[in-house]
Amino acid sequence: MPSLSLACHSAGGVVAFAPFRLAGGRGSFATVKSLSVACMVSVAVGAASPVVVRAQGDAAAPAPAVDPSWLQVDTVTKTVTFQLVAGLTGLNGALNFNGFRDGGLTLTVPLGWTVVMHFRNHDGMLPHSAEIIADTHPLPTGPVAPAFPRAFTLRLDQGLISEQTDDMRFIADRGGSYLIFCGVPGHGAAGMWIRLDVSGSLRTPSLVVTPAGKP
Repeated sequence: MPSLSLACHSAGGVVAFAPFRLAGGRGSFATVKSLSVACMVSVAVGAASPVVVRAQGDAAAPAPAVDPSWLQVDTVTKTVTFQLVAGLTGLNGALNFNGFRDGGLTLTVPLGWTVVMHFRNHDGMLPHSAEIIADTHPLPTGPVAPAFPRAFTLRLDQGLISEQTDDMRFIADRGGSYLIFCGVPGHGAAGMWIRLDVSGSLRTPSLVVTPAGKP
């Protein structure tokens, strides 16, 4: 099972990682404003010990890399911010989020927290969108009603073109398992979805590699 160790440093109660940027004007990740932040990837953070991201999927195939700067956590306002990038790599014909397909990445947030997703379409060829939907099978072939109010990007069915951005902001006020799903017809059903779990027992958000497969 492959693993990736990532150094995390703390100063004055703030946990910070080195910034991560992708090429592309307006779509580049903006510098995160100073907040009382506790970043977390795969394990609870609050100390300056190293953070480890572990692939939990098939050991025969290396898991895509998880960059810790995708996730920013403000424990004071109980807000988690996730950088959601459509078509980050060529995996699955670019039908992926952050380089993952078919539920291979899971964002878990505590019940009642505010979730902000900064969506960007990195795919130079196809339009994409995103919405939070119920964990259901069979997968829908196009956009459906979102699981939370305002948990969707603009132009769900048409998609946003290359380097266009939009933000989703909603309160995760119902526990359970959900999908972060591309609403452009055929994309989600072809594997363009990852997971969102809302937990009543978790205190700090996490972002982990998980086994890919059907909902």
